[in-house]
Amino acid sequence: MSPSDTALGPVARAGALGAPRPSVSFEFSPPKTPEAEESLWQAIRRLEPLNPSFVSVTYGAGGSTRDRTHRTVVRMLNETTLKPAAHLTCVEASRDEVDAVVRAYWDAGIRHIVALRGDPPGAIGGRYVPREDGYRNATELTAGVRAIAPFEVSVGLYPQIHPESPNLDHEIAVLKAKVDAGATRAITQFFFDLDAFLRFMDKVRKAGVTIPISPGIMPVSNFKGLQKMVGSMGVTLPAWLENLFDGLDRDPETRRLIAGAVATEMCARLAEEGFSDFHFYTLNRADLVYAICRVLGVREENQP
Repeated sequence: MSPSDTALGPVARAGALGAPRPSVSFEFSPPKTPEAEESLWQAIRRLEPLNPSFVSVTYGAGGSTRDRTHRTVVRMLNETTLKPAAHLTCVEASRDEVDAVVRAYWDAGIRHIVALRGDPPGAIGGRYVPREDGYRNATELTAGVRAIAPFEVSVGLYPQIHPESPNLDHEIAVLKAKVDAGATRAITQFFFDLDAFLRFMDKVRKAGVTIPISPGIMPVSNFKGLQKMVGSMGVTLPAWLENLFDGLDRDPETRRLIAGAVATEMCARLAEEGFSDFHFYTLNRADLVYAICRVLGVREENQP
């Protein structure tokens, strides 16, 4: 191996030297306006040729985007080569209402659900109170989805502890209950403390959880916006990350370069540790995610 190959780093070497490509998936959000819809579909068309294993479409707090989520995933199914997965939550709906949505997805040809408890309407991170006639949590929702049809069911996982979990052991116990209910994959909340994530994953695997787990990667170029986003999510932002963006409020291009470098380095470290599935939170923008995938060795199918 040449010195230049060594300088590339593990993920770049994989992309350059033809090692097996990792599996990637992308998360999008349903658009609120015609302009947002245009931007979303530009991002979808940009990333579609990378042949992701699946793409997911989020479900707003309180089920506020239910119809838009449905329209988006069905359009993806009908107009693209993508394999769409629809997010679904328990909030503000009866079991019968949720089951009707699940059946409508199956009838439309959707075969993958991301089953989440969800946040109360207008109160992300607020206190959750289940309806008496509804699913109480994501474990019950997972079991309900699988009872209706043999969907693939992905569930969420908090590597830095869900804000309502007392400790990591409880977080792992909840994950095991979801697996017992029929979950086939877990997708983690995004994170930036790699060492803590790797320790958590060691505990998860030692607990006997064997389903695929995709690390969630958030390429963020707006640190102040990120600080607001994570306020109620239990995600720790390390000091080194804040230092990287310090003084760059009026320099969006440099922030984008840093965001790409940070996310790529995270993927490189995770690849070294044996991870080969990456789930990208795109924020309905494609350029950074596309560039990171190129470094990972993920390219259009017809390219060498």
